[in-house]
Amino acid sequence: MQHGSDAICLSHTQQHVYGTLFRREQEPPILPDPDDLGKASTSLVSSLPEKGRGIERTTYHILEDLVPALNRQALSPSYYGFVTGGVTPAARVAEEIVSLYDQNVQVHLPETTIATTVEDRALRLLLQLFNFDVEAWPGRTFTTGATASNIIGLACGREYIVTEAIRRRGKHTASLATKTVGEIGLLAACRDADITEIQILTTSPHSSLRKASSVIGLGRSCFHRVSRSVDELEFDLNLLEERTKRPRTVSIVVISCAEVNTGLFATNSYSDVNALRSLCDKYGAWLHVDAAFGLFARILESSDEFTHVHGGAEGLELADSIAGDGHKLLSVPYDCGFFFCRHPGLQKQIFQNANAAYLNSGAISPDHVESPLNLGLENSRRFRALPVYASLVSYGCAGYRDMLQRQIRLARAIACYLSQHQDFDLLPNDLCDKATIDQKTYLIVLFRAKHDTLNSTLVQRINDSSRIYVSGTSWDGRPACRIAVANWQVDEHDLSLVESRLENVLQEWRHAGS
Repeated sequence: MQHGSDAICLSHTQQHVYGTLFRREQEPPILPDPDDLGKASTSLVSSLPEKGRGIERTTYHILEDLVPALNRQALSPSYYGFVTGGVTPAARVAEEIVSLYDQNVQVHLPETTIATTVEDRALRLLLQLFNFDVEAWPGRTFTTGATASNIIGLACGREYIVTEAIRRRGKHTASLATKTVGEIGLLAACRDADITEIQILTTSPHSSLRKASSVIGLGRSCFHRVSRSVDELEFDLNLLEERTKRPRTVSIVVISCAEVNTGLFATNSYSDVNALRSLCDKYGAWLHVDAAFGLFARILESSDEFTHVHGGAEGLELADSIAGDGHKLLSVPYDCGFFFCRHPGLQKQIFQNANAAYLNSGAISPDHVESPLNLGLENSRRFRALPVYASLVSYGCAGYRDMLQRQIRLARAIACYLSQHQDFDLLPNDLCDKATIDQKTYLIVLFRAKHDTLNSTLVQRINDSSRIYVSGTSWDGRPACRIAVANWQVDEHDLSLVESRLENVLQEWRHAGS
């Protein structure tokens, strides 16, 4: 360690950060130059040196070789690929502290650090942001993202439905605590419960749900769609009941709260969720919500402008568990998700570290804060709660509501432009007029070119300029473009950049001879 060199390198890095954030005369390209990508790739060290290069050369290597090859998805409001919220200034400040003090937020030891107390407070504030009763969700924790949150949610659901089946059979009632999946394993517990099938019932599941199902031993093929034929997103309650009442079968029901490809909702009112809740209670099923970014609709006021979108997140307080992402619309750094559960005892049955005295926090904490390692996947975890806490405290409910309103309004403005354009088709096809667009559009805009030859290369042509970035997807078996408006910096004035780029694409295509 050479303190002088360390300080110089840290100073250079901070100067780079400051220059990137505050000394921009014009918006730089979103994607790196191909030459910079090539230079970065060839500069990477391929063999570990016996004697290190030192911090000065390494810092130069990172800033000069690698940084130019990074994209600007978090920095640019015109990045419309993944649902990436960027990082608010308050969260960025907190992230500096996270790295400096490097807390391991696993065991609640309030006499040694405030970290776990901050985490619990951040989760409480987050529940308040979403207009939930804090005390109704005692099983709350931060995760790496919505995928990890879905793994926890399905694991809790698996634990509940198998144990509930044993209870309903009246078998081993006195010893249910020792007959859990977490204790005796899935096969033994299913044998005790006389279960031959575990199914996950939903309408349009995100791929992370299938991954989660695979991880917890249920398999990807356990999913069954129970949607209406006329609408892939909305539940067919008759079909749902037919499947949940099957003998020797237990079920987890999953609500997709803002489906990733369209941003549309699987439920549209409190009564919709209540109907699902009633069926789950009747047949001993677990109700989980995959709400990576749809949950944020709850922060909107139920005005005429946002009535339909707000309705898509109504009634979620009736669920057993909810998975969400922080690095989407909360606009905190990547590696942040959250999980809420109304049954913390189930989490402990699954995730508590058994026979590890050194991980015990000792006596029950008077502030009733549970050690995070007993509520989720990780034993070792970074202090990801601090950027959340800082951003919530800095901007409050009104600040986040303003961010979301700007995002929705831009998405709707883009959708209206596309719906009136002679060369593009707005998708789905039922978004045919401004009134419908202004009612249903949340954050995602799907479209395609009417000319098949252009449509086949449309995504690449749009992204070639690196002024805006969109992602490719498919709709009805044909290629389509997807615009996901999610950065905290966006406003309706960004519409002109989108329009300009699309018009340029059309001109370039026509000039090339169609």
